[in-house]
Amino acid sequence: MRNILVISPSGEVYNHDCVRWYSRSSFANCPDHYHNIGDAFVFDSSLKLLKFDAIEAVNIRDPSDADIERYNTQFEFAFLRGSNYLHAAMDWENAPAVLKRLRIPIVAFGIGAQAPVKGNLQLTEATKQVLAIIADRSTSLGVRGSYTADVLWSLGIREARIIGCPTIFRNNDPGLRIDLPPLDQIRRVAYTLRREVGHDYAQDVQHYLDLQRETIVDLSRRFDLDVLAQGEIEEKWLLWGDEAQRASALAKLRAANWLRGADDPLEAIYRARLFYSDDVSAFEAKLRSVQLALGYRLHGNLLGLANRVPSIYFTYDSRTTEFADTFAIPRFDVFGAKKFRLEDYWDQALFERFNRAYHERYRDMRQFLDENGVAHKMTGGDALRATAGALLEHAA
Repeated sequence: MRNILVISPSGEVYNHDCVRWYSRSSFANCPDHYHNIGDAFVFDSSLKLLKFDAIEAVNIRDPSDADIERYNTQFEFAFLRGSNYLHAAMDWENAPAVLKRLRIPIVAFGIGAQAPVKGNLQLTEATKQVLAIIADRSTSLGVRGSYTADVLWSLGIREARIIGCPTIFRNNDPGLRIDLPPLDQIRRVAYTLRREVGHDYAQDVQHYLDLQRETIVDLSRRFDLDVLAQGEIEEKWLLWGDEAQRASALAKLRAANWLRGADDPLEAIYRARLFYSDDVSAFEAKLRSVQLALGYRLHGNLLGLANRVPSIYFTYDSRTTEFADTFAIPRFDVFGAKKFRLEDYWDQALFERFNRAYHERYRDMRQFLDENGVAHKMTGGDALRATAGALLEHAA
């Protein structure tokens, strides 16, 4: 049996490698609970790349001696699900003490650092301890981009490998590429919403929200546009709540000036074209049905690209910028001076940069798993050489 452990899972596993949000935290039981389903995208995608028979979450809070002994004797390795862990407010609970007791390899699978809006990044001692333990128990640490690699370098950790995120590799498609059709053939568009944000992520929250709202409304006039939420409470109330919850959600969104009354075009979109699911597979099916995905959600856009759907990033912090740079994804700077025009990004030359970067990162991800002794499903060298040949032929 090939058993593996996960540190910081996000959702429950079913059908071996599929993830949905925890049933015990379903909307019926926890209607006021916010969770970012994008974290489940990463977890689900990680499982789809790995070869394993059974998976279990590490008990970080209070494992018994018997738990630790079982982890060390019955499991091949533990992996830290990719996420935005390296920031000043990260709470690791009892992770440093628990991880020190593990003798098996510990693999960081696409972790990232979040630069503050102002000042230098400050990391807690617990974060530094966790990173040091993982560096000691692995050949390399998988990070999402150059900024995170620089942060690790400053801590004396030299073995960072830039792999981006498992989400984009979830379909194990070494030949993935984006080929743009004529823009006038695009009808079905998904806008990935991120309404919840703080001043620690966005330098100007009101501009961030106003631009998002304006862009959604403008695009809805040109395309059959769906708005994809990823866990916002009021949006879930509108979709799944009872009459009182829906009324409350509508009142809160109007009070925040996000929705602006019965004649507001965004309210009309919310009534007819709002989407959310607690199951990664349903989200993926939705994105497969569109011809373009764009917006503020990092992993929502990435899930589109993984399914060969052109995507454009709206970048507003170090995290979104780092991802876009790692994969050379066309991006619009939310706080830049330019106005967003879709035509400026509908350029095959821009997406050829993505196609090349994806090919390189696929190789890097596979090498990262190989050098850490992780059994995986990623295709080997012959297929990658064939893909490289196809890329050269297309460029010629």
